[in-house]
Amino acid sequence: MNVYEILSNYHKELWSGLRVTLQLCGFVYPIGIIFGTLIGIARYKWKIIAGIPGFIFSLIMSSTPILVFLFWLHYPLQYMLHVVVDPFITSVVALSVVMTVLVSEQVRHALDDFPKQYLLSAKACGLSNKQIVSKIQLPMIFRQMIPNLLFAMVTVLQATLFTSMIGVNDIFRVSQQINSDIYQPVQIYTALAIFFIGVCAVLNILAYWLKRRLKWSFSEI
Repeated sequence: MNVYEILSNYHKELWSGLRVTLQLCGFVYPIGIIFGTLIGIARYKWKIIAGIPGFIFSLIMSSTPILVFLFWLHYPLQYMLHVVVDPFITSVVALSVVMTVLVSEQVRHALDDFPKQYLLSAKACGLSNKQIVSKIQLPMIFRQMIPNLLFAMVTVLQATLFTSMIGVNDIFRVSQQINSDIYQPVQIYTALAIFFIGVCAVLNILAYWLKRRLKWSFSEI
């Protein structure tokens, strides 16, 4: 049975797993971007209050493998709290924390590196602080952050594979189930690799192109 035959015979099962993977990303991306942006701004504005705790938390998260963090949330933490949470929800929480840390770091660095001369020029032109933030600072920072956001999205998409290990019926778990039925690991995992290479390669190429394009545009402003 070749790759095409596997895709043809098991397309419903694979689509079901892919839908779960996309649902995970659909929850994680907006949560991570919203909370990451707020935390990044807080770490920039209140460095003593939010900066040090934020740095410690980011350091801990960046030093902890995603799989270990996911298992800790699903097993030890739930045992200590005497609760049972659906694996999908646990996965959303874990990946959202990872996405939040990635975005908050990007926002904080973008704010720290923002050219101060633009702010001084805007104030000299009589713009209010609200106008400076909404008309100048946020648009320019957002443009510079788009490539890194795409990289973060790729990281989270790849990390969704770990959720199968706590019972989430994502595309990787479905592929394992199909392989247990027909035992065609080369064809099955080749198809899975092609899918992830296709999606992640497109996002990475777009991110690299935007990074070069927007960096050039930023320097010309």
